[in-house]
Amino acid sequence: MTDAISRAADLLQDHRASIDRLDAILVYTLGERFKHTQQVGILKAEHNLPPSDPAREEQQIARLEKLALEANLDPEFAKKFLNFVIDEVIRHHQKHQQ
Repeated sequence: MTDAISRAADLLQDHRASIDRLDAILVYTLGERFKHTQQVGILKAEHNLPPSDPAREEQQIARLEKLALEANLDPEFAKKFLNFVIDEVIRHHQKHQQ
């Protein structure tokens, strides 16, 4: 193997290790987020509040789009990601309502 190929293989391995570490951070962070949203769902059910809060959701989407721009991440991707998470949270909240 040439030196250039060997260096490329080492860099590839380093990048993949970073990606794996970041994936773990994402999963654990989402787990922590859902612990809190589960508690919100329980509170909403106990106080007969609707499972969805459109005004809060709009604020969060706008906030995430701003953060995405600051992080050099496509804000449209960030919006789709947050909408996916919000949909899942609402689904969990609806389970508590039943």
